Amino acid sequence: MESLSLYELNALVRRGLEQCLPDVYWVQAELSDVRTNATGHCYLEFVEKDAWGNSLIAKARGVIWANLFKLLKPYFEEATGQPFVSGIKVLVQVSVSFHELYGYTLTVQDIDPTYTLGDMARRRREILKQLEEEGVLTLNKELEIPVLPQRIAVISSATAAGYGDFCHQLRHNSRDFFFYTELFPAIMQGDRVEESILAALDLILSRQADFDVVVIIRGGGATSDLSGFDTYLLAASCAQFPLPIITGIGHERDDTVLDSVAHTRVKTPTAAAEFLINAMDEAADLLDDLASELYSGVLSRLDAERQRLSGYKSHIPSAVFTRISGAKLSLLTMQKDLSQVVKASLSRHRHQMELLQQRVADASPEKQLARGYSVTLKDGKVVKDASLLNPGDELTTRLHKGSFKSTVQKG
Repeated sequence: MESLSLYELNALVRRGLEQCLPDVYWVQAELSDVRTNATGHCYLEFVEKDAWGNSLIAKARGVIWANLFKLLKPYFEEATGQPFVSGIKVLVQVSVSFHELYGYTLTVQDIDPTYTLGDMARRRREILKQLEEEGVLTLNKELEIPVLPQRIAVISSATAAGYGDFCHQLRHNSRDFFFYTELFPAIMQGDRVEESILAALDLILSRQADFDVVVIIRGGGATSDLSGFDTYLLAASCAQFPLPIITGIGHERDDTVLDSVAHTRVKTPTAAAEFLINAMDEAADLLDDLASELYSGVLSRLDAERQRLSGYKSHIPSAVFTRISGAKLSLLTMQKDLSQVVKASLSRHRHQMELLQQRVADASPEKQLARGYSVTLKDGKVVKDASLLNPGDELTTRLHKGSFKSTVQKG
């Protein structure tokens, strides 16, 4: 039986591929296992996943030779703002080769950043749509910035130039406003951006009452390190954070997802400081306006009260005369009424006295004697009970005219 060695078979495969696939091809794939060796060559894998189950359905070894990689990598990262790392989707131009020892390889010849930009934009749109469906997309934007945003929680790298610019700008504001800042250090580039910022937000949340706003700033980092700000977990946490969040990540391209959900997005850390200073300026100007209005209002009120008092003063004499005249008339009326009441009362009592006098006169002893009655006296006292008399008692009987004496004979 005729047989082939493995090398011969692989050589046959190589010649067959070179004959069947002699051209270059544009291929859509996801980067995986990206690594660079000491000579500058980039070795990686291209993978494709099932859209439904997220399982691998295709995989190929890839390589970008050093002379091309040193040009393609900065070009791609500058154009996309995305590092050339595993997990991103790319559109690459490749040639197909097969080596008897190393096997099937796709050698990258070119890359189209617009495809990756489109995929990144699609992912951002999907995250924003999910947040909107969950009803949290604009929650942070709906919070009110305090009138005096002086207590500031800063999330940044402690060594970042942007953090220094931010603090310098706040300290040297033209009106000497006081700002209290506290740094919550975080990694602002690389693979740990999301977990680092989330940890800082958790610390701030535990001391929520100590701060007015949160500022997330980044300065001096590469544009290619912005992908960490385009994650769902970070966006959802910031969108629902109970303090207003201001971002100054320091880039000119389209907003990241974090920028889209934050209360206010500015371009740079310095601009974030200016935003806070302007808020203080507005509060100070408003306070000046209110003080001016209060001063003018007090002067107007004093002038009005002075005029009112002057009017009262001019009316006092006539008012007093009117009041006294009225009082005199009231007194005269009351005097007249009192005199009439007294006269009527005296007349009524005089009549009553006359009636009583007549009744007393009618009840006098003289009147009774004149009617034919008589009074019998014993020892000068009126005799009222005959049983009390004894024989021989001497009695005096008074009549209307005259009197006579008598002696009791027997009882």
